[in-house]
Amino acid sequence: MTPITSDPASTPAPLVWATRLRAAGLRVTKQRLAVLEALHTAPHTTAEDVLAQVRGQLPEITVQSVYTVLNSLTSAGLLRRLDLSGQPARYETQPGGVSDNHHHAVCTECGRIEDVACAVGHTPCLTPADDHGMTIQVADVIYQGICADCASGTSSAQTPTDSGTAVRG
Repeated sequence: MTPITSDPASTPAPLVWATRLRAAGLRVTKQRLAVLEALHTAPHTTAEDVLAQVRGQLPEITVQSVYTVLNSLTSAGLLRRLDLSGQPARYETQPGGVSDNHHHAVCTECGRIEDVACAVGHTPCLTPADDHGMTIQVADVIYQGICADCASGTSSAQTPTDSGTAVRG
């Protein structure tokens, strides 16, 4: 599996986010910009974690506003929603748009989530052997296993949070 590296230092400027929002037919708002920035900086984040991060910039933002923004950005293809078994939904930005069809590796011990590039280099998952008459729009591949830290026993300092993300203590 080839990991996809995300460099938070390469966070698009607000002007880039604004252009992407307009191209998706959405108005540019400070709430949308803050959510996009938060998720680009910390991918695979839950709505509650996004709320906590965005409140640093916008203390007046409500829980409902964050959920509304997450839903509108996901519907517009600017975010991807990850539904992992037994965990709250998580979100990440879609740097390549809807055509960005990378996968995820999840540690079943600590909850760590990593992006994994498609093994073939393009989106073959969107062309199933039998589509049963459906137009396939998204294919989610989730690899589950135990990360190197958990396997070596060095993750004893990690404890999963309520959202399933491992934190070092």
